[in-house]
Amino acid sequence: MLPALALLIIGTFAGHAVAGPNGLLALGGYAHDLKARKSELAQLEAQRDQLRHRSALLDPRKADPDMADEMVRGRLGLVRPDEVIVPLED
Repeated sequence: MLPALALLIIGTFAGHAVAGPNGLLALGGYAHDLKARKSELAQLEAQRDQLRHRSALLDPRKADPDMADEMVRGRLGLVRPDEVIVPLED
């Protein structure tokens, strides 16, 4: 009886090691998830870098005059009739 119980326990652990939620069969899903997360991370890092650059242009100690002018005119709607506005953001 004891050897049969031991084999049952070992079989249960072996089954979970192969087909369990963290088993060998789940490795393919983890690799796919990792690839998707790396892609998302690259997009977020690019967005972060863009926001850092934009915030550096708005630094009060050395603000870029063109950037400040663009933001003020865009937010307040101060555009002359003879100007053409080319939106750079979606």
